[in-house]
Amino acid sequence: MKDLIKQGLRLGSIFGVVIIFLILFGLTSTLSDILGEFVNLESRTRTGNPGGLMILFALLSLWAGSSASASDRSNWKSALVSGVSVSLIIGLFVAAFILLVGFLDSADVEMRDYLAQLDHLSVQFLLYGRSLIAGVLITFGIFLIFGILGALLAYWYEAKQAGEVIQKQVLVLKEKALDSKLAKQYKENPRSKWIGYGLLGLVVFITPQFLGKYWNYAMGTVGIYVLMGLGLNIVVGLAGLLDLGYVAFFAIGAYTAGLLTAPAPLPLQIGFWPVLIFSIVMAAFAGILLGIPVLRMRGDYLAIVTLGFGEIIRVLIRSDMLAPYVGGPQGIRDIAGPSLFGIAFSGKAYLYLIIIAILLIILFTNYLQNSKVGRAWMAMREDETVAQAMGINTLYYKLMAFATGAAFAGLGGALFAARNQYTGPADHTLMVSINVLSLLIVGGMGSIPGVIVGAFVLKGLPEILRELDLYRLLVFGGLLVFMMIIRPEGIWPAPRRRMELHEGELDVLPPEESLVGKEG
Repeated sequence: MKDLIKQGLRLGSIFGVVIIFLILFGLTSTLSDILGEFVNLESRTRTGNPGGLMILFALLSLWAGSSASASDRSNWKSALVSGVSVSLIIGLFVAAFILLVGFLDSADVEMRDYLAQLDHLSVQFLLYGRSLIAGVLITFGIFLIFGILGALLAYWYEAKQAGEVIQKQVLVLKEKALDSKLAKQYKENPRSKWIGYGLLGLVVFITPQFLGKYWNYAMGTVGIYVLMGLGLNIVVGLAGLLDLGYVAFFAIGAYTAGLLTAPAPLPLQIGFWPVLIFSIVMAAFAGILLGIPVLRMRGDYLAIVTLGFGEIIRVLIRSDMLAPYVGGPQGIRDIAGPSLFGIAFSGKAYLYLIIIAILLIILFTNYLQNSKVGRAWMAMREDETVAQAMGINTLYYKLMAFATGAAFAGLGGALFAARNQYTGPADHTLMVSINVLSLLIVGGMGSIPGVIVGAFVLKGLPEILRELDLYRLLVFGGLLVFMMIIRPEGIWPAPRRRMELHEGELDVLPPEESLVGKEG
């Protein structure tokens, strides 16, 4: 029992400190607005929604209570002790903080001189528009009641009898679904797979017709990050080469398209389609040039060198020395876009072009992944020394991985520059590389569907939840930490990576993921 209390107090302290930091960052105001709008609460103020704040505190306390009872759910008394201890300490932490800021505010202390997110209205928001004592007691009561409730609900859910009933019901429903006439016809029909792909493709190609100009642009941005994610997935996810300077190839593709199609600084003004091919080739060539000096580097050393390469490209394109040739800090304007049969591409047409490029890259990536090249990359990722001992030419396949990944980034850069009709140093910062690597981590390394899911999560959701835009870096960091702890393999991981991180849960490895194969 003492261990349960200690565990609850420790976890409660962590939750309490985190919630106080959320208040100090002002994130509770944004989240309360979102929750308030979700449940149609009308009591919104300039600093947030008090009803939404109550819901937010209730959800956090439910989470804390269920987490505290995870160590021992053998009986309801243990769950109750865990819930009381964790909710009590959270309530004391947060209530004491609100009591302190409320007391200082009532004493006419200018809170914004010390805490930028707290003024008189913000303090009244934390008190739900009530008196100091009433607001503090409400907060303490919410955490206490819902923390205990969360622990008891978790115990009930994990109870042996309830767990067996739920498991049996799920299995029965699954068996009925698989044994249904429709499911059998689908599995027996050899064309079912292609019919499914066709329906999915039809939905993808129809969707832009129902999206406005803004959302077509936003989905185009997501698509460009999918292209870059597919390229970095080959380098990091398949070959196991940590590349932190991936934005350099994106910049090379964008600047190649800009320099060859724009009227200045080089008055060449070549057509877009041949320039698109040339941008891909130039990016691939740059990937080979980067790969040659780092062929024998691994791990952290490789990451540092590629990071330096990306920064070198960024410094060069914004330098005054090269400004007459690449535009300098002002970048390149009036970049020509594609046209077909004399008709210039517009917003929807660009999105369709990006979708077609993604489909072609997916087909090519899937072919490489299931070929001898893909098996060699995966062998290098698992253990480069063993792969070399098996006769795999690791130097050759490293160069191929760098060149292929860079080519995909060059394609994305050219489409990005043509769509925006502009490219500059601000578009090619280190944060672009971090974003692409993050979407791989969140979606699932080595997984093509994972890349797409990761791109929508990290680039699509911020467009939907624009109120969280100011907290993007904070959400990024929290999401990555959450994924590393809860689901390190990603949202939609590759079968082999799932097996590696959950050893014993998968007994059979799919044939296409096998590394057994003859080399040479």
